[in-house]
Amino acid sequence: MPNFRAAIILISSLLAPAGLTLLAQDASPSPAALAGNDILHQLDDACTAVYQKVAPAVVIIYADKKASADDQDQNFEDYFHSPESGSGDASPRMPERPTIRNEGSGFIVRPDGYIYTNCHVIEDADRIEVKLHDKRHFLAKVIGMDERTDIAVIKIDASALPTVTLVDSDSVRIGQMCFAIGIPYDLDYSFCRGIVSAKGRGNLTSTATKPMYEDYIQTDAFINPGNSGGPLIDIDGRVMGMTALVNGIGRGLAFAIPSNMLNAVGPQLIATGHAPHPWLGVTVANNDEAPSGEIVDEGICVETIEANAPAFKSDLRPQDTITKIDGTPILTFHALQNELLRKKIGETVVLTVIRSGKTIEIPVVTEEMPADLTEVAESHPFKAKVHPSDDTSYGLTVRDKGDGGVLVSDVVPDSPAGRAGIKPGDLLTAVDEQAVTDPGVCLQMLAAHRGAHGPILFITRGGHKGSAVLDADGADKQ
Repeated sequence: MPNFRAAIILISSLLAPAGLTLLAQDASPSPAALAGNDILHQLDDACTAVYQKVAPAVVIIYADKKASADDQDQNFEDYFHSPESGSGDASPRMPERPTIRNEGSGFIVRPDGYIYTNCHVIEDADRIEVKLHDKRHFLAKVIGMDERTDIAVIKIDASALPTVTLVDSDSVRIGQMCFAIGIPYDLDYSFCRGIVSAKGRGNLTSTATKPMYEDYIQTDAFINPGNSGGPLIDIDGRVMGMTALVNGIGRGLAFAIPSNMLNAVGPQLIATGHAPHPWLGVTVANNDEAPSGEIVDEGICVETIEANAPAFKSDLRPQDTITKIDGTPILTFHALQNELLRKKIGETVVLTVIRSGKTIEIPVVTEEMPADLTEVAESHPFKAKVHPSDDTSYGLTVRDKGDGGVLVSDVVPDSPAGRAGIKPGDLLTAVDEQAVTDPGVCLQMLAAHRGAHGPILFITRGGHKGSAVLDADGADKQ
């Protein structure tokens, strides 16, 4: 013991010049040490208070479903090849279909039993059981699910329940402290702490046929399977998001759906069981390069416009660069999606667009997004840009249509027009922003084109509006 006390005194003396004080023997703590001790206790108390405030409104969800038919066939096969089947049993009993259990979390948003969670926690469930913080168990029913945001609402038959408060997620700051509560690895009401490490994360789960509304809050809080559907909480005990994704186990990369998206979708699910999404019907090019080859410093460049979509009925054109929607800057396609999510179906939104170097405003009336976008995604026939070629002809033959453009009658394979995806039967409506109605004038415009890139053709095919950029070196020099 004397040697230990001597070591403490020695370390204290070494640290003293740096303004640090360690207690030795019976020395009284300095005011600075007391102040530091108070700060630590205050932080400790604040973290404890967050758990005590929010945990009663967090629920544990057990979602059970029967195994699929394929699984059942395999179980049948395994049964008749197992000792338990009984080699001499003339009529062995078929084993029951096994139950697959998915565990997740959720949080109560209304005292009459409405709960937010993730779609992927409860999807395809035959039975949903909810356990409350006070150990009570309830069966729950599904009120509504929205797969494109991964938000679901379930309800239990209870009243006077504790609820959470949702904060404006736009006010969340990178670097601020956050907490999560859930059931990772079947460990009920596990509480973890971290920081908000990023905002606005996207392109994590979307596909062409199933675009997701992604605006995730990223956190390094230690979140694992089972936390899905649980709350991401700020230091005041307010919910800033719903934990939804982890990028590898223990990597410090987890993602939460922001509370503003919950506020946009959840009440609709409670009211109608359905959350329709406003839609413009455009596809866009990379937001760092326009189809024409021009660098886009801001906004997103329209590549195609879907047939009969809201944008099709407006003055928006392929090659337009959308920079704002109702005055809000737009830098990515996900930003456009998320801003539209705040709008109502049938509402007129104003797009700020750059076209040929000029800024214009285009009103578009939103409509409901189709349930199945598979056909839409597969109908994009136009390539935004093609590689240069030594070909001396655009390889395009056109004929008179009568009105509204000229009809493409023939395309030479491996020509600039062919490589750009143009096909016979396409309706060519404009060349370099200039409308065309006469085949001869159209060919003259193509031959007269000058510029860093080839002519931009505006085309309609099957009702879809699109554009294509021909090779810069492909002009007819004959």
